[in-house]
Amino acid sequence: MNKNKLTEMRATFANDTWVKPFMAKYRKLLHLVLFLGFMTLFSASALMFVSGFLISKSASIPENIMLVYVPIVLTRAFGISRPVFRYIERLTSHNWVLKMTSDLRLKLYRSLEQDAVFIKNKYKTGDILAVLAEDIDHIQNLYLRTIFPILISWGIYIAVIIGLGLFSLPFALLMMLMLAVVAILLPLVSLLVNGARMAAQKTARNGLYDQLTDAVLGVGDWLFSGRKNDFLKSYESSEQAVREEDYRIKRFDRTRDFLLQVTFAIIAVAVLIWTSTVFQGEQGGAANWIAAFVLAVFPLVDAFATVPSAASELTIYEDSVKRMNALPKIKEDESDDSSHAIAIAKLNEQSFREIRMDQVSFSYETGSKLIVDEFTLAIPKGKKIAILGKSGAGKSTIGKMLRGDLIPQKGSVTLNGVPTSELGDDISKWVGVINQNPHLFDTSVLNNVRLGNIEASDEAVIEALYQVGLGDMIAALPEGFHTSVEEAGGRFSGGEGQRLALARILLQDTPIVLLDEPTVGLDPITEQILLDTLFTVLKDKSIIWITHHLQGVDQMDEVVFIENGKIEIQGTPQELLAENARYQRLYRLDRGE
Repeated sequence: MNKNKLTEMRATFANDTWVKPFMAKYRKLLHLVLFLGFMTLFSASALMFVSGFLISKSASIPENIMLVYVPIVLTRAFGISRPVFRYIERLTSHNWVLKMTSDLRLKLYRSLEQDAVFIKNKYKTGDILAVLAEDIDHIQNLYLRTIFPILISWGIYIAVIIGLGLFSLPFALLMMLMLAVVAILLPLVSLLVNGARMAAQKTARNGLYDQLTDAVLGVGDWLFSGRKNDFLKSYESSEQAVREEDYRIKRFDRTRDFLLQVTFAIIAVAVLIWTSTVFQGEQGGAANWIAAFVLAVFPLVDAFATVPSAASELTIYEDSVKRMNALPKIKEDESDDSSHAIAIAKLNEQSFREIRMDQVSFSYETGSKLIVDEFTLAIPKGKKIAILGKSGAGKSTIGKMLRGDLIPQKGSVTLNGVPTSELGDDISKWVGVINQNPHLFDTSVLNNVRLGNIEASDEAVIEALYQVGLGDMIAALPEGFHTSVEEAGGRFSGGEGQRLALARILLQDTPIVLLDEPTVGLDPITEQILLDTLFTVLKDKSIIWITHHLQGVDQMDEVVFIENGKIEIQGTPQELLAENARYQRLYRLDRGE
């Protein structure tokens, strides 16, 4: 690790927007943790100090017990205070960290939730697992194992130097240099040597997450291609590299810890020599202080022993902080803005009239090709419209703008005159979505469908399941409506999964339903059955159906064909089939004629 890397690390922590805010939020508790940690180590050293004095003083056979009464009391006091401070410090520090990590997990969810529509496009599954499984825990350990020990040890370091300076300034300066070896030099060497190794190891572990999740998701293809052993060899090779790096890290740790113990042995000898020189003779019991000072050195090992290893882990935390700071910034909640709140309130008092796109243009990157180019479309209450086009034509982008997930660079997308991008979570009261792969959670059928309306009763959920044609089938299962759908909906077929999603929409009861290619991957018969079900149970809704072919479009009020982000064909299915040559050609191609 070079100087540039140290500068980069310092900049990472300085510009952090994830961890630092919680240090400010819980700063009083943080100060209490540091104070309790300092008092724990101070009590341990003070206990050894007065115990050494008491033993030495008692060995001189004092003529009166009152001459050792004060050190006896202090020994008891520090003997009690050390575990008490330790216990309270543990409770307080873990309470502080749990509060912080709880807020971090909430912030992480809110951050990912903003990009939920694009999460599969923006992030690898392995990266998300790395954040959830490792980064939050690393941030937690950043405090418990790094920040707290380092700050407390530096506090003890300063206190020791000041205390010794009251007796001998030259020896205080000597101790400052000797303790700097364990408080500054060894941590810095650990950071430079082991820090780089630990960073490489963490990167390799994250790579294993990506490699393993990719293999698990594609396990069938590995088997079908007959290359299972190739994957196992590749993964074992990557895992072996991680183990070898771990061995080098531990070997360095053992060498460093040995040097740390040697350093403290030298410090103890130095203190013994100094006290033997300063406290000579028996006059005034000066010799009793020798044991006190020497024994007080040994608890300092606990204060400084963890600092070098803690410092070397900073690179791990840097990677976690970088990964978390790379997540989307949480948008400020606009609900407190009075004009916005009034607009939402007025909208919620209205019935749905129209959702509209006016001269909308959009591109995913500034200066890149427009995905949607001056697009205008009005969908009034009760209208059913199909939006068609080949892949990349802009269909799904239009759907995301209608829901407010994307904001156009030009033009407007409004619902009853209110921009959909300003509705936030309120959009779910107006627009329901059934996409290509609705996620089914590993819980019961009832719980999966109730996602559409968490307040819905079991009876309402069951009624929705009967409406979509699944009631009799599920009721006949051994566990009935409490049947688990299994992970990712593995218990049910693709068509049945789409019907479960439709049941959610019925419970959600929105005036607009956006169907984003819900029949992709289904066979023609199942597709037609699902389409008939969709259009039957949603007959009173406004439907925006994004699709790539023409099966079922005869049930729509209007068909819009998009090419290069613009409307190329528009009209009723009947008119287009009778009058538009291009539509007729597409219709025949779609039917395989």
